[in-house]
Amino acid sequence: MMTHTLLMPLDMHLHLRDGVMLENVAPLTAYSFSGAIVMPNLIPPVSSLEDVIAYKERIIAAVPNDYFEPYMTLFYKNYDRAFLESVMDEITAIKLYPAGITTNSEGGVSSFDIEEMRPTLEAMSDLNIPLCVHGETDGFVMDREAEFMSIYELLASNFPELKIIMEHITTKEAVEMLDKFDNLYATITVHHLLLTLDDVVGGMMMPHNFCKPIAKRPEDLDALLSVALEAHPKVMFGSDSAPHPQDKKESCGCAAGVFTAPIALQLLCEIFEQYNKLDNLQAFISDNAQNIYGICPEFKEVTLEKRTFVIPQKYGNVVPMYAGQAINWAIESVD
Repeated sequence: MMTHTLLMPLDMHLHLRDGVMLENVAPLTAYSFSGAIVMPNLIPPVSSLEDVIAYKERIIAAVPNDYFEPYMTLFYKNYDRAFLESVMDEITAIKLYPAGITTNSEGGVSSFDIEEMRPTLEAMSDLNIPLCVHGETDGFVMDREAEFMSIYELLASNFPELKIIMEHITTKEAVEMLDKFDNLYATITVHHLLLTLDDVVGGMMMPHNFCKPIAKRPEDLDALLSVALEAHPKVMFGSDSAPHPQDKKESCGCAAGVFTAPIALQLLCEIFEQYNKLDNLQAFISDNAQNIYGICPEFKEVTLEKRTFVIPQKYGNVVPMYAGQAINWAIESVD
């Protein structure tokens, strides 16, 4: 059997939710990943030192038998420098959401007024706190990310020392931005390396493939593959795995989010092997993130084997991407 080993896999964009859902999904990531950047868009959002500490404690309690480091984030507000200094040792980044653009983002930024944001972003630059951004406008759904590029340019040019992560990029325009500014980086999901809009609504509606930002055109998929497969040093894996109960996905008003946490490594092996780029997967899944964020995860070795694996129909009450389908790689061991 063909095998492939990955060291210290990292998921640099993950939704763990809270309560019963947290207890269900957190162990699935902790089993095969050394750590993950955990998103703060709970209800209410994670926006204080006390919130960060309490949420981290709940995550660790949910995964007591696996080494797993939750890298915590704050929900972006116009924080003052004193507050940022008080919380900087407990967080890895701050996550900015445009108001109302995705799940639980109603308290996000409604106006990208640079002067209003300047005190916070300059303090973040000085304190070396990265800014993670959900980069979409409220325009036509297929154009929202491309339209946001001008805001990335505004942020990157006004705050050249601020490390800005373009989260879950989906377009060729975002890929082109990577080399325009030294301080712009990006995460890419596994589902955006596999899906176009046709896979969501091209035939029957596929609710478990529906996410925000929505999957785009074939040329966008090709652009994402071009940088992911080469492990461009400014890109890293971030699953954006976003669990919702089955009844919230299979309903009128389908919740946005694709659940890939327990199958991400297997799918990535399949993609990178298909293009004869397995040697680059280590950089994409861990090394680049370590360099970009300056983190040193504890040792974890994951060995995957090329054999048929049938994805479960459900994990608890959450339906994964490709539920019930057979894929070509499986996790053999975790040490």
